[in-house]
Amino acid sequence: MSDYAVVDPSTGETLRTYPTATDAEMSATLQRADAAQQAWARTSVHERAAAVRAVAALHRQRRQELAEIIQREMGKPLDQGLGEVDFCADIYEYYADRAADFLADEPIQLLGGTGSALVRKAPLGVVLGVMPWNYPYYQVARFAGPSLLIGNAVILKHAPQCPESSAAISDIMTEAGVPAGVYENVYASYEQIEKAIADPRIQGVSLTGSARAGAEIARIAGQNLKKVVLELGGSDPFIVLSTDDLAATVEAAVTARLENSGQACNAAKRFIVVEDLYEEFLERFTAALAAITPQTPSPSGVSLGPLSSSAAADRLQDQIERAVAQGATLVHGGRREGNVFTTTVLTDVTPENEAYREEFFGPVGVVYRVADEAAAVHLANDTPFGLGSYVFTTDPEQAERVADAIRAGMVFINIVAADSPELPFGGTKGSGSGRELGRSGIEEFINRKLIRTAG
Repeated sequence: MSDYAVVDPSTGETLRTYPTATDAEMSATLQRADAAQQAWARTSVHERAAAVRAVAALHRQRRQELAEIIQREMGKPLDQGLGEVDFCADIYEYYADRAADFLADEPIQLLGGTGSALVRKAPLGVVLGVMPWNYPYYQVARFAGPSLLIGNAVILKHAPQCPESSAAISDIMTEAGVPAGVYENVYASYEQIEKAIADPRIQGVSLTGSARAGAEIARIAGQNLKKVVLELGGSDPFIVLSTDDLAATVEAAVTARLENSGQACNAAKRFIVVEDLYEEFLERFTAALAAITPQTPSPSGVSLGPLSSSAAADRLQDQIERAVAQGATLVHGGRREGNVFTTTVLTDVTPENEAYREEFFGPVGVVYRVADEAAAVHLANDTPFGLGSYVFTTDPEQAERVADAIRAGMVFINIVAADSPELPFGGTKGSGSGRELGRSGIEEFINRKLIRTAG
């Protein structure tokens, strides 16, 4: 039986299965990609940009179809799916429009001697992407778009529950004019991926997923001296220090928690509130979440749909039950029906509770009371993760101070839902290494080649 299948999380019905690649098919994929990459690297950046720009256009043309695919694969509300597809088109266009500038030679001013020196940005070769289910198109776009423009070939192994969306991306690449072999979609097993990373034709690996998966991929890549980019989990703090509009702050907190039905690595998950605002924030935050009713299937306009799978729902249920058993207070929610969870609020989660250091991947907010700024920063940093963070304050100097003190890859001050193609995305500590998006994202899988010429 294949691991790759579309299982509607709204009903549990298996809609379609896809055959896992044989070892011979995987070997042929590597061979095609290696041969195609060498030809692709010889094309001009303008030719590559034209193909990637066509990829963006096809995403826009097929946005409804693409959104419906991921709704049945992982339960994303339809309007959120449309937004994801649009964001992908923006990413592909962003890199296509700026590739010539990003990849231009960088002259070096020599300290002595004659002649010249420059850094030329050359492709690495074939790069492998291992992608998760929560953003089936977006995760691919931010890895594949810059990789293709550099002149690398891409082999993409998607999550087992996303075979239809990964096939749709592959079809778009072909129709856009990306040559055969330059973008390869594979339904590979993890054993095949492990062997592929060790293969000398693979020069880099990008993984978005859990900390456990990241550690394993990093181990294999390290043993084989391969470049690796890891975007892993997060338990992002949402710090409330002061506000002149608590209603707007609570609205931002709800938005930051419920994106993608709470299944986003950079969603706000820990709400850290100073003493004088805590009670009112908790009351309003709980009421706002309680007013949101999950729906399945999830049409446009719905904030909360089902979790992505029965396995995801089982994990979240276990986390909530363990948290309460270990002393947390269940202020609201915690109810499950099939793969659908009500919004949930927990308090009194102490460092002794396992939940204190875990990531809740679903519509669960944990609210903490702190005495002051120093206590808020300490709690924000007291986590194995370091992806993003949110700081709400009316004091600009405090905002800068706290932003500098937080150990995370991203800090958003008085704003949520502000991701954009030009902004680098990534974390520290257990949230991974490397960056995607922005100029940083096109410089990960690249050979910065020095060329020194005599006078």
